[in-house]
Amino acid sequence: MDASNPQPSSPQSSLTHGALKGIKVLDLSRILAGPTCTQMLGDLGAIVVKVENPKTGGDDTRQWGPPYVENEAGERSDLSAYFMAANRNKRSIALDIASAEGQDVIRRLAAEADILVENFKPGGLAKYGLDYASLRVACPSLIYCSISGYGQTGPNSAKPGYDLMAQGYGGLMSLTGEPKGQPVKAGVGIADVMCGMYATIGVLAALHHKTQTGEGQQIDLALVDAQVAWLINEGVAYLNTGELPQRRGNEHPSIVPYGLYETSDAHVILAVGNDSQFRRFMEFLGLEGLAEDPRFATNPARLKHRDALNDILHPALKRFTMDAVIAGMEARKVPAGPVQTLDRVFASDQVAARDMAIEMQSGAGPVQLLGNPLNFSRTPVTYRHAPPQCGEATEEILQAEDPFAET
Repeated sequence: MDASNPQPSSPQSSLTHGALKGIKVLDLSRILAGPTCTQMLGDLGAIVVKVENPKTGGDDTRQWGPPYVENEAGERSDLSAYFMAANRNKRSIALDIASAEGQDVIRRLAAEADILVENFKPGGLAKYGLDYASLRVACPSLIYCSISGYGQTGPNSAKPGYDLMAQGYGGLMSLTGEPKGQPVKAGVGIADVMCGMYATIGVLAALHHKTQTGEGQQIDLALVDAQVAWLINEGVAYLNTGELPQRRGNEHPSIVPYGLYETSDAHVILAVGNDSQFRRFMEFLGLEGLAEDPRFATNPARLKHRDALNDILHPALKRFTMDAVIAGMEARKVPAGPVQTLDRVFASDQVAARDMAIEMQSGAGPVQLLGNPLNFSRTPVTYRHAPPQCGEATEEILQAEDPFAET
C-alpha cells in the first residue's frame, strides 16, 4: 500500500477520514504512553497538534537513536525510529510553554480542542495555568487526559515514572524470566504502550459522555495502575490465594504443554489448550499411551506432573524438525508456530496481506512504519501525515484562522 495517501474508504462509506473525523486533539505528551494514545486517535481520523519544546529539541525520543532518517546527502534528521513509532498523523508546533506567549497559544488551542493529552508530573502544568483546574473554567467541555507514573494522588504521585520502573513496581518483571534467572522486562515498552491504550479507551468513553451532555472531564491515568490492571489471571490468582506466582520462562502457569520446545533444527511454540488437542499431539509423537496415563490425561493432572511430562516431550520433539512439527500440528488442528525474527515477520505474506508495514513520505524522506491493526468496514484507519520534524507546522498553525484545520 502507498501510505502517503489515505486509505480508500469502504465502498459502503462516504467517510474518508475515519470515525473521529473532525475531533481535535491537543497533544502535550512525549515519549511513548501519551504519544501512543494520540497516534491512535489520529489514525482514527482525529486532527492532532503536537506541542514540542524548542529548547530541548522536542520530544525526548527524537534523540533515542540510531537509527534516524537521513536525507539524500546523508544528513541526519530528528526523526528517530523510536519517535516515528508513535507520532504518525500529527502536526508539530514548537512552543515554549514557560513563556507567557506560549501559554496564551496553548489556551487558544485548548479552547478549540475536544481533547488534551499531557504527561507532565502531577502539578507540573499548574505553575503555567495550564492544568485541568485552570483550563476547565474557560473550556468546560474539554476532555483532559493526564498520564503520569503513579497518578495524580497517592504517596508516590510526585515520583517520575518510566516504562521499566512500571514493569518492576507493577509486578510484571517478577513474573517474567527463567525460574532461576533474573526478573526480566518485556522486550518493548509494553507498560507505556498499554497505558496509552487505556488512555485511548478512556478518551473515547469521555468523548461519548461529552456528546451526550456537552460536559468535559479529567482522566487520571498512571503507568503503574495500568501495569497492575493487566496482571490479569496472575494478579487475580494471587488476590484469591495469597500465593506468589513463580517465573516459568516461556511456560504457562495454567496450561501444559504450552511453551517453547526445541526441535532438531529450531525452536517451536506449542499451545496445547485442551485434552483432545493433547491426545492428537501424542498421536503425532507416537506416544498415544501418554494420553491415557492418569498423570497426563487431563490438564490439571498435567499441571501437577509438568516436569515429568516435559522430561518425555523434550527428547521426543528433538526427533523432528520445526517444519515437521508445525505441519503435523496444523494437520491435527493443534496450535503451533515458529519463533520468527523480524526479517521473517516483515517478509511474510500475512503481514503484507494485513498492511502491517507501510511507507509514508516525511519532510526528511520516505519512512517505513508499522500499520494500525484496526480494520473497519465503514470508517477505515487513514495515514494522512507522516511523523513530523520538530516544529514543522508551527508557522502554518499559528497563522491559521482554524489551527486544527486539516491540510
